[in-house]
Amino acid sequence: MLKNQEGQRVPNVTFRIRENNEWKNVTTDDLFAGKTVVLFSLPGAFTPTCSSTHLPRYNELAPVFKANGVDAILCVSVNDTFVMNEWAKDQEAQNIVMIPDGNGEFTDGMGMLVDKADLGFGKRSWRYSMLVKDGVVSKMFIEPEKEGDPFEVSDADTMLNHIAPAAKTPDQVVVFSKVGCSFCAKAKNLLSQQGIDYIDVPLDNKIRGKVLGAISGEMTAPQIFINGKLIGGAEALEKYLVK
Repeated sequence: MLKNQEGQRVPNVTFRIRENNEWKNVTTDDLFAGKTVVLFSLPGAFTPTCSSTHLPRYNELAPVFKANGVDAILCVSVNDTFVMNEWAKDQEAQNIVMIPDGNGEFTDGMGMLVDKADLGFGKRSWRYSMLVKDGVVSKMFIEPEKEGDPFEVSDADTMLNHIAPAAKTPDQVVVFSKVGCSFCAKAKNLLSQQGIDYIDVPLDNKIRGKVLGAISGEMTAPQIFINGKLIGGAEALEKYLVK
């Protein structure tokens, strides 16, 4: 049974990290001493849930964590530093400190080292997250021990809700647009003026009508979605933003 480590100090470990083509030693004191840190640990870099949800959401919410007293967010995996560095580049995870626990020493010390030999993974970390204050575990969320790779409680939103229940998370905004469209430019400008980050998805002439028709019921660009809700075109967005 995986044991909750709340109230305990994190293991004393030195991590070997490759930075600017040079080897560097980073200790747990370097990472935790005198700091408030959120750490999440996962089975492996480049694996599906880790890449699609776990890491990206922590990276996205990092500014909100920082505004609520968190000094750093660490991602730990039983992978070597080269793999973790490449994964960070692939994910554009500039807000996350990637920690390669290649020998599994930290994970073992946390009591979270599990056998995934059936997948050809060898020893890996069970999925969990924790809030650490000056090296002491303040709160720990451990995924339930059941078959597969459960992902229910170690997510970024659960941790943020524990730290700051009233914190406002950024909206999820997507703009489906076309190149040279003045209405698309207007919509993106409106969002930028409001300080709202968005993902721009330009569609070419061959597929634009079918794609927009399928997802929004409209054939014209832009079509804007916020938190999964269709807002519509530039005029509809303008009305939405002045509410």
